[in-house]
Amino acid sequence: MTEEELQLPMPDGMADAVLFSPEPTRPLPGVLHLPDIGSIREAHREMARRLAAQGYAVLMPNPFYRTVRPPVFDFPRKMGEARTMQRFAELVGPMTPEAQQRDVAAYVDLLAAQPAVGPGAVGVVGYCFSGALALRAAAARPGKVAAASSFHGGGLYKADDPNSPHLVLPQVRARLYFGHAVEDRSMMAEDIAHVEQALAAWGGACESETYEGASHGWTVPDNPVFNATQAERAFAKLTELFAGALR
Repeated sequence: MTEEELQLPMPDGMADAVLFSPEPTRPLPGVLHLPDIGSIREAHREMARRLAAQGYAVLMPNPFYRTVRPPVFDFPRKMGEARTMQRFAELVGPMTPEAQQRDVAAYVDLLAAQPAVGPGAVGVVGYCFSGALALRAAAARPGKVAAASSFHGGGLYKADDPNSPHLVLPQVRARLYFGHAVEDRSMMAEDIAHVEQALAAWGGACESETYEGASHGWTVPDNPVFNATQAERAFAKLTELFAGALR
């Protein structure tokens, strides 16, 4: 497994990124791995390595490049703590819907341009905050993104918001998978129901399910709520999605 540290030229600056490839001499299907609010760190590196080992070239960027280079948290994250919440605001504040749209299009283009990535379709996966980015990426590059997945993605449905992520569905041609958490304040049961209604109206290939007993952030090993059993099921669903769409 090779891990190449990169600097990506983005619309509003340079973004740190890591490219993982199990076979650097042979181009492989590309996958964009969008990390959660903690950005690039060992837990997400482990996840990207594991995905790459399935036969993909995996690019993981720092989505919060406008604010800070990794580590984006140089102190322990504690939900509700003042400095943690302040850092959340600093990271998310510059990421307007317009900025997100520019970024995801650039990420897909930069992934496709990597020598380790083959010429075919690519996949995208996002976690927590970046679940919505994965959906936006599929809409921004419908001719290139063949599969997109969100795990415990927050804010996928925002009532009465003209920039709600679910509204990009008409532009999407990818296969989609959504794995939701239970009792997730960023994506309540009624929000999930609205997304599933939108998916039904869209009519594309998709699956949306809520993981029993899995709290927001359950797939990421360094999260206090990490659920190993449900994380394994999530990984199996992700690899099934990509194997069907990218091979």
